[in-house]
Amino acid sequence: MLAALTGLGLSTAAGLNAYIPLLVVGVLANVTDAVRLPDGYAWLSNWGVLAVLAVLLVAEMVLDKVPAVDSVNDAIQTVVRPASGGVVFSATSAAAELENSTWMTERPWVGWLLGVVLALAVHAVKSAARPVINAGTAGVGAPVVSTVEDAGSFGMSLIAVFLPVLVIVALLLLAVAAWWLLRRVRRFRAHRRARKRATGNHHPPG
Repeated sequence: MLAALTGLGLSTAAGLNAYIPLLVVGVLANVTDAVRLPDGYAWLSNWGVLAVLAVLLVAEMVLDKVPAVDSVNDAIQTVVRPASGGVVFSATSAAAELENSTWMTERPWVGWLLGVVLALAVHAVKSAARPVINAGTAGVGAPVVSTVEDAGSFGMSLIAVFLPVLVIVALLLLAVAAWWLLRRVRRFRAHRRARKRATGNHHPPG
C-alpha cells in the first residue's frame, strides 16, 4: 500500500513539474537509503543525468512564469510530464519489494500506466486553468501560481517518499482545488462566450 501511495504522490508532483520529482528521487537514491531504485532505473541516480535534469528544471521554472509563454510550455510538457509520472511511479517499485509484495514488481507496466494517467490528469487541470488565471490577473498571477505549483511539486515529492500515508490527504486537497479551478474555468469560458454573442448581436444605430 505504501509503495502505491509513494508512486501516486510522485506522479501527482510530476503533473505539476516534470523534473522536480525525478530530481528528488535521483538525489535521495544517491545520498540516502530512503529510495532504492529497482533494476533498470540506476540511470536516474547518475549525477550527469541529474545535472541535465537540473538545467531542464531551471528552464521550466523560468518559462512557466511568463504569461503566454507558459501556455506554449504547457503544450510541450503534455508529453514530458506524463512520461515523468510513469518513470517515478515505476521507479518506486523498490518500495513494493521492501514490503514483500510481488504484484507490482511482476507487473511494472501497471505502475508506469498509473503514473502516466495521474500526471496527465494533473497536467490537464494545470494547463486549462493557467490561461484563465493569466486573463483574470492580466498576467500578474502567472509567476505566483507557478511558484506555488513548484513548491507543491517539491512538497508532494518529499511527502510521497518520507510520509506516504499523508499522500491521501494531499490528493484530496488537490482534488478539491482542481474542482474549484475547473468550475472557474467553465464560468470564465461561458462568460466570454456570452460577451461575444452580445457583441455580435449589437448593431449600432444607423
